[in-house]
Amino acid sequence: MRSDEWADPPKPVQREVLTEQPDTPQDRPPVLFVPGYGHGAWAFAQHWLEHTARRGFPASAMSLRGHGGSGADPDARLRDYVHDVTQVAAGLPKRAVLVGHGAGALVVAMALARYPARAGVLTAPVFGGVSTALGLLRRNPTGTLPGLFGGRVSLRPAQLFSRSLPAKEAQSYTARLQRVPAGAQRQLVRRQEPETPVGVPPVLVAGSPDDRIVSASALEWVARRYGGSPLLFPGMGHDLMLDARWQEPIDAILDWLEKLPS
Repeated sequence: MRSDEWADPPKPVQREVLTEQPDTPQDRPPVLFVPGYGHGAWAFAQHWLEHTARRGFPASAMSLRGHGGSGADPDARLRDYVHDVTQVAAGLPKRAVLVGHGAGALVVAMALARYPARAGVLTAPVFGGVSTALGLLRRNPTGTLPGLFGGRVSLRPAQLFSRSLPAKEAQSYTARLQRVPAGAQRQLVRRQEPETPVGVPPVLVAGSPDDRIVSASALEWVARRYGGSPLLFPGMGHDLMLDARWQEPIDAILDWLEKLPS
């Protein structure tokens, strides 16, 4: 715990963690999935959690406070989410691979500066900034404008998914999105600069050039911060783990993990 947290520690909350284990135990690191704003562990439990376990990796998905089945915290900030992730990761039996999506990728990037992860994966990363806010305003002004004044940001299915996903499924997933605390939401108006990861873990950045929330330039910027280029999945939407071709990104991520030195 850092000095500012001694003086003002994060509020304790119950954390939802869903887990799938491989049928045959293997000597592989656990994978912890961290959803972005508005999403809960359910977003990974739909496809990626079980698929990861079938590939031989112990898999867990958590919900940030105020999301999914985790406890509420209307005053939550980024640091509170980072605290949740590091606490869950520290409770796993081995050094974990942290996989974050959207703003959850930013939370993971910040957690990497506190937790000695085996590796990090940032999918469709939202690191904030004025350009991100303006992009959302341009594509969905009525749904985005309230968020600038502390209200709820309402995303449309077309912002999250490709046209390949049946409309009924896309609408069902979008309807499950939850309101994000105003403070945490406002923090994304300014571009965030996470600290350097401890232990220099390998970091993979993945996303789609057709993402309607994360621009191609923003994706490239995040990848450059970690010394590489993004792994791209053209034709997919922002929610890679729920889109029609969900298996392609997770298989590519797991292939990358299998090639890492022990």
